[in-house]
Amino acid sequence: MSEPSCPMCEMTELLTLADHYECVTCGHEWPLVAETDAEVPAGDRVVKDAYGNVLADGDVVAMIKDLQLKGSSQVLKIGTKSKGIKLVDGDHEISCRMDGLMIGLKACFVKKVLN
Repeated sequence: MSEPSCPMCEMTELLTLADHYECVTCGHEWPLVAETDAEVPAGDRVVKDAYGNVLADGDVVAMIKDLQLKGSSQVLKIGTKSKGIKLVDGDHEISCRMDGLMIGLKACFVKKVLN
């Protein structure tokens, strides 16, 4: 295992305290155990909603603000729910069906609905 370095200034002069590291050079502090998403295998893209919840295919999401659909006069209202989402690559991370339309959304405009 390699010696840890500060994520801010990349120096290796660190103080190891009871529950965190502290950089001697810049004073940045971070936890001893790096936070990892155990449910997401390494190398997979992680898509998170507006509140930081990890999204997966088949999740149900709801709009957190009104959005005007480009190319139409239709508006997706706050609280509108999707049936099940599909995560896709590209500018819009989510492909789903809302109000009978198949649309692409950015994850920052939705929240995961817990069942």
